[in-house]
Amino acid sequence: MVQFIQAQNVGLAYLEERFGLQLAEEEAFFIEWFDNLPEITDLEKQDLDRVKLHFLRLVKRPPLSEETVKLVVLSPLLNLAGFYDEPFYIRGEQSIEISAENEEEVIRGKIDILVIQEKLWLLVIESKRSSFSLLEAIPQALAYMLADPSQDKPTFGLVTNGSDFIFLKLAKQNQPRYAISDQFTLLKRKSELYQVLSVLKNLSQILS
Repeated sequence: MVQFIQAQNVGLAYLEERFGLQLAEEEAFFIEWFDNLPEITDLEKQDLDRVKLHFLRLVKRPPLSEETVKLVVLSPLLNLAGFYDEPFYIRGEQSIEISAENEEEVIRGKIDILVIQEKLWLLVIESKRSSFSLLEAIPQALAYMLADPSQDKPTFGLVTNGSDFIFLKLAKQNQPRYAISDQFTLLKRKSELYQVLSVLKNLSQILS
């Protein structure tokens, strides 16, 4: 009998055991989040400063829901990074199922925002309530990324609770391997939203 497991209840140990997922230790595996990043314009910085102000005003009246995080933080970032333009397409609340070969357990879940290009999954974004730790979202996002039908190209992800951001990369040739970026935050006096947008712009350029 098939057992269904919700993606939000999956941990890294489960993904390692069932799918052979491994952490890539070498820096060269995931250089897209720090190497040769595009510059951010003064106008883009002004837009990002407004995003920070709007977020900080909203968190004064918690709780801040996932939908609000998407509207106030993610949507402006995706727009500035060019993911609303050709050749990308945005889909929200995409259902996924994934199971290992010959396994009777199936992981189910819904991707918050999926950016695709010609049916290739490029960017998975899992937004969480502002009080949630990003560590709780990483296994869930990786489970979604494992459901990407493409085997020859990497999948990139972003997990955020609105104030903090972590990028992910998953490659599935031979054995699935992943890596994570440093954690960025907009709560510092010098907001790291600039770096977040720079990484997103880099991914849009690479993947388009």
